[in-house]
Amino acid sequence: MSIRSAGAGMKVLIYQFMKDNSSSERTVLKSIPGITLIDGLSEEKFTFQMTPEEKEERRKFYKSKLEEIIRKVSGGKYDFLFLDEIIYTIGAGLLEEDLLIRFLKQKPQVLEVVLTGNTPSGELMKHVDYISEIRKEKHPYDNGIPARVGIEK
Repeated sequence: MSIRSAGAGMKVLIYQFMKDNSSSERTVLKSIPGITLIDGLSEEKFTFQMTPEEKEERRKFYKSKLEEIIRKVSGGKYDFLFLDEIIYTIGAGLLEEDLLIRFLKQKPQVLEVVLTGNTPSGELMKHVDYISEIRKEKHPYDNGIPARVGIEK
């Protein structure tokens, strides 16, 4: 959807929660006119690998990052906002859902917003227009195969 929007001349802003800046898709997305990527942390872990202190650091970081994004898109400079894995981040307790819902209620009317992640709350689902589900049935990670460059990262 981000590529389609940029292809139609829209200005796109992308942020990837819970991912470091090494995901392979970033390389091609950065080269597309009209797409702006916001950098995240240089290193990221799965939540089950984080200490309580690291989780608290992430809560502060992701709150400040979402507030920064809200400021950027509120100025009318962007037409499309893609927040990758934000729903997962909320479900993991690393971001307050209320901040996102307040933004969705007050966002510029012309701004399209895409949220990804699994298990959105019923309250969040009240504030979105589309809900699609991609569900894992089987994954190489289940057999101990780590993320592969070009496939999962």
